[in-house]
Amino acid sequence: MTTRSAPVTGERRQLINVAYRMLGSLTDAEDAVQEAYARWYAMPADRREAVGSPGAWLTTVVSRVCLNHLRSARVRRELYVGQWLPEPLADPAERTAARTPGIASDPADLITLDESVGMAFLVVLDSMSPAQRVAFVLHDVFRYPFPEVARIVGRTPAACRRLASTARRGIRTAQESAATSTAQDAVVVRDLKRAWETNDVDALIRLLDPEVTAVGDGGGVVRTLEHPLRGREPIVRGLLRFGPRQSGQTLLERTVNGRPGLVGCQDGAVVTVYSFGVSDHRVRHLWAMRNPEKLRSWATAPAA
Repeated sequence: MTTRSAPVTGERRQLINVAYRMLGSLTDAEDAVQEAYARWYAMPADRREAVGSPGAWLTTVVSRVCLNHLRSARVRRELYVGQWLPEPLADPAERTAARTPGIASDPADLITLDESVGMAFLVVLDSMSPAQRVAFVLHDVFRYPFPEVARIVGRTPAACRRLASTARRGIRTAQESAATSTAQDAVVVRDLKRAWETNDVDALIRLLDPEVTAVGDGGGVVRTLEHPLRGREPIVRGLLRFGPRQSGQTLLERTVNGRPGLVGCQDGAVVTVYSFGVSDHRVRHLWAMRNPEKLRSWATAPAA
């Protein structure tokens, strides 16, 4: 008789993908998945055998763990020092050369890099209520039917449909304001890198949208922007003040959450990951991750 004491380990990739989109944190996503597996193994063998689809069961548990985490996170965020940003992800192919031989695959390598993990997408998700976020991710991203979403969220299917619809409008607005191709973004990011490295003020002004915003996340551990900045002039001043020449960082073009970005390296380690929202060939949003806890999957500087 086939046993289900060890459920399809291949489900881990799907579970990590669901949890990361719900939480915006790779560490928290991995914890949620581990909790789901722990609950599975804690069940008696006969109860495991009775589960028709272990993968669906695990997804339900992961989603509920994430929902509870999101509800408590709103309280914990009040104690977070500075601004909170989602944890940035590297392209697995770009991390291969930097990975230490013999080390098992990092959970970050399991994330599918599509538009639903773009930094702009995740920032909008983070502004939603926990129920909105879970309903939207399950239905619109992973195509779960609303009756199934309802059982996970603890609402009626109609209520979950309304939650997802409200979330969808916010996502649509963000996508419309940044409807550029990856190739176009790469050109803008490359030009910004060149202007920043040479302290070319005029070029920086041209490359930034008049209403550009900049947000930094240092987690209270390292120095970064204390508050979000808006407008070209203050952001250009900040770029010049903390640019590569002043900080000693080396900037490298890298993929960040599936979109062109920059990585700041110093003494062989990644110390900053920059994500960008580009619109009409100009940078409209700049997100700088400097919190070491959220850079663990980037720890070693990639090859230039």
